[in-house]
Amino acid sequence: MMASSLEEAMPDHVMFMKLALQQAKLALDNLEVPVGCVIVEDQAVIASGRNRPTETRNATRHAEMEAIDKLLEQWQKSGLTREQISLKLSQCTLYVTCEPCIMCAAALSIIGIKEVYYGCANDKFGGCGSILSLHTCSSGKHTSDGGSKRKEFKCTGGIMALEAVNLLRNFYEQGNPNAPKPHRKLMQPLD
Repeated sequence: MMASSLEEAMPDHVMFMKLALQQAKLALDNLEVPVGCVIVEDQAVIASGRNRPTETRNATRHAEMEAIDKLLEQWQKSGLTREQISLKLSQCTLYVTCEPCIMCAAALSIIGIKEVYYGCANDKFGGCGSILSLHTCSSGKHTSDGGSKRKEFKCTGGIMALEAVNLLRNFYEQGNPNAPKPHRKLMQPLD
């Protein structure tokens, strides 16, 4: 189903993506790459996250990882067992403004999220079809280090993609004040 048809057929998708976009705007306001997400269970938002790598000085603090960590901490404090947490995650849906990167898509696969809806594609680092398709698992085998099995999750892109792209465009057009300064002089254009 095309994104616009999906948006028309499922107004809840638009509502949840708008909440993810609010998180992305918070990231933008904090000079972070504007990506935001929400995790939904039983049609209710149970966690949210926004990009925070610059603020935390930790490159792994993507919106998805922030939301997952908040949720896991909350569930562990409430006394849920690993099995109960796994079951709950398998019933959750993630809405994120940009296709999860390879790191986040792998994490979502390992934790067993039910499904992901995203705004725009991530042509450089996308882990849900643009570069790799980590949301699908052909083997279902354990990882070589004996870690957790990866699980497939449903993934649909293109929901409010234009809004997500515009936020990213605003960020990159204003220039990233946190980007490292080039070590060599930039070439001047030829006349």
